[in-house]
Amino acid sequence: TLASVLTEGVRNTIGDSRVKVTYEPEYVPAVPPAMPDIPLEQLAAMIKATVRVEVLDGNMAYLKIQHIIGEEMAQKVGPMLLEYIWDKILPTSAMILDFRSAISGEISGIPYIVSYYTDAEPQIHIDSVYDRTLDITTELWSMPTLLGKRYGTSKPLIILTSKNTLGVAEDVAYCLQNLKRATIVGENTAGGTVKIDKIRVGDTDFYVSVPSAKSINPITGKSWEIYGVAPDVSVPAEDALDTALAIIQLRAE
Repeated sequence: TLASVLTEGVRNTIGDSRVKVTYEPEYVPAVPPAMPDIPLEQLAAMIKATVRVEVLDGNMAYLKIQHIIGEEMAQKVGPMLLEYIWDKILPTSAMILDFRSAISGEISGIPYIVSYYTDAEPQIHIDSVYDRTLDITTELWSMPTLLGKRYGTSKPLIILTSKNTLGVAEDVAYCLQNLKRATIVGENTAGGTVKIDKIRVGDTDFYVSVPSAKSINPITGKSWEIYGVAPDVSVPAEDALDTALAIIQLRAE
C-alpha cells in the first residue's frame, strides 16, 4: 500500500508515468546468461515463441513480434531466422508488422530491424540514445550489410500498435514512421522508454524503477517517450489488422 501511495505521489510530482515504487522482499536481480552458454536450439525455441509469421491472401506478409532481439543474438541465430522467418516473407508484395503485444527488446535490435526496410546506401541516422548513467549519447545508424536480402523501400509496410506497445518496439515504429517508410495503424502506444533501471531504496525492500536512457529522434528532435507514438490511422487495437489489410488492398487498386 505504501509503495502504491509513493508511486502515485512521485508520478503526480514529476509527471512521468514510467516511474514506479514497488515493495519486493523476495526480489533478486536477474542476471542474463552469457550468449555462448545458451544452446542454439534453445535460442531458436525462444525466438519462435515470440514470433508468428504468415503469408496472407493477396501475397501479404504478416509478422507478429513480441520481443525484439538484439544484434548479437540475431547474428548467432541468423541462418535460422532467415529460414524460419525471412525467406518466407521476402517475396511478398506488402508487409504487416504486428507490434500490438511487443513489450520488450534490445536497443541494438533497432537499427537491425529498421535497416531491412531501408537502402544499404546512404546510411541513415535513425536514432540517438542518451544513457544517463554513463553520460554517453550513442547514435544508431542504418546498417550497410545484413543477413539476407532487404525487404526494400518500395513495398507497403504497415505497423500495428496498441496501448500496450512498449519500449524498443515504440522506437522502431517511431523511426520508420518518421522516415516515411511505414504507416502506423492502431492505438497510441504506451510511452515507455528504451531502458529502465530498478534501484534499491537504502537498506529496505523498496525499489524505484526509473528510466535510465532517453531516445531522441534526429528527424523530429523529439522523443516518443511518455507520450507514446501516435498512429497515422487511429483504430481500436482489435480492428488494426483488418484496417491494415483494407489499406493495402486500396493502395493496390
